[in-house]
Amino acid sequence: MAAGAALRIVPERLQRHPGKHGPSVRRIGMPSNDGLFFQHGVDWARTAFYKPANRMEDKMKQYKYPSEEAEAGVRSIIERGLDYSEEDYRNVSAILEEVKRDGDAAVVKYTNKFDCPDLTAESLKVTEKEFEDALNLVDDAFLATLDRASRQIESFHRRQLPNSWFSNERPGVFLGQKVSAVDGVGVYAPGAKGGMTPLVSSVLMGAVPAKIAGVKNISLMTPPREDGTINPHLLAAAKITGIDSVYKAGSAWAVGALAYGTETVDKVDVIVGPGNIFVTLAKKIVAGTVGIDMIAGPSEIMVIADETGDPDFIAADLLSQAEHDTMASAILVTTSEKLAGEVVKAVEDQLAALERKETAVQSLENHGAVMIVPDLEKAAELANRLAPEHLELLVEEPFEYMSRIRNAGAIFMGNYTPEPVGDYIAGPNHVLPTAGTARFASALSVDTFIKKTSLIHYTREAFLDEAEDIARLADIEGLGAHAASIRVRLLKEKS
Repeated sequence: MAAGAALRIVPERLQRHPGKHGPSVRRIGMPSNDGLFFQHGVDWARTAFYKPANRMEDKMKQYKYPSEEAEAGVRSIIERGLDYSEEDYRNVSAILEEVKRDGDAAVVKYTNKFDCPDLTAESLKVTEKEFEDALNLVDDAFLATLDRASRQIESFHRRQLPNSWFSNERPGVFLGQKVSAVDGVGVYAPGAKGGMTPLVSSVLMGAVPAKIAGVKNISLMTPPREDGTINPHLLAAAKITGIDSVYKAGSAWAVGALAYGTETVDKVDVIVGPGNIFVTLAKKIVAGTVGIDMIAGPSEIMVIADETGDPDFIAADLLSQAEHDTMASAILVTTSEKLAGEVVKAVEDQLAALERKETAVQSLENHGAVMIVPDLEKAAELANRLAPEHLELLVEEPFEYMSRIRNAGAIFMGNYTPEPVGDYIAGPNHVLPTAGTARFASALSVDTFIKKTSLIHYTREAFLDEAEDIARLADIEGLGAHAASIRVRLLKEKS
């Protein structure tokens, strides 16, 4: 969409659930975290005025890959991604500047306008009593699930923790790398339908690796409900994961408060977590002032299946991502034309009972595909090209086949490892690179929250042994003061 192109209001029945992935929709007027959403004009035109095809075959395109037609489909999927207007960028930049200048007053102003009309600076931070009340409001089954998920996420991420190291391989030279955690981290969790569908997994996936890294101060930002409360499930997750402070704010002003600090909110060093277009733009703008996890685009899944694949499983897994939003991408790559047809039929059958049917249909229609390939080598080639966020291998020998995959955010192997396993409880992080960035990027991890500092010590003898080489390199680069820093010491030795 061209910068500044017209935007239209999307009715409540078509609102996107703000899940763990990047945004593709936007809100009316200035940004907020719940309420009416905007969608880009071209997508809205399809949403509001198109008549759905009668058959799933007309909605989910099927291609023989490789072919010119398939290539056009692949390019359209590759080229989708984060889309925003110049007006969005200006609005978010203005909000961030206001938060930087006015602190709590700006955060409260925008929270009053979009989320909770009665919030004050005094009630911005969640109290200990609110934590206690939350734990009493959630049931034991949820707490048991939360405990299991957090333990398994902790177990996986603990293996990522790097060690400091030291070396004295060269006489008189001590070298090393000191691993340290950042001082403060901000985790963002979207409000999601006015706090009715709390994204508990976002809290776990941000806070647990930060705690393992050794971060001393972890803050959670999440928009309040209209009555000024936070969903108790989110607060229970914050308590169990050891989050130190929870603040009732969302959208760009929450990101600004974390990046710059306010009278109430501590400035942090790294901000992680998903959000709508305004959260994502705010993170993009403050990146460099603070670290961020990534700029996430719409969700995506690719399923590679041979003739052994179960069409009902595959259909369910494709829909698990298609329901996120209309920009999500769900692709089946298979060697079996028979399976391809069975999956398309299964998708149609399962759509009938899906609460978010309209969103899923548009996603499949706009960015879904069935690619029929001659062999699994071509399937791997396509996967490595698209570098999907989620890649399922529903083939006879998934562990053997996995070695052919170089580019993917996460790989799910076998019929009983659907993508939602990784979203919630398996252990690996669900914050994954999207839009082809898995070619060079990795999932959020303990590394997101640590720094590696080089350590260097030379004895006098070691310095003298290497001094002339150092000065020579400085001279070649035309950096006289660098060379002088070395030669002043050599002159002292001669005097």
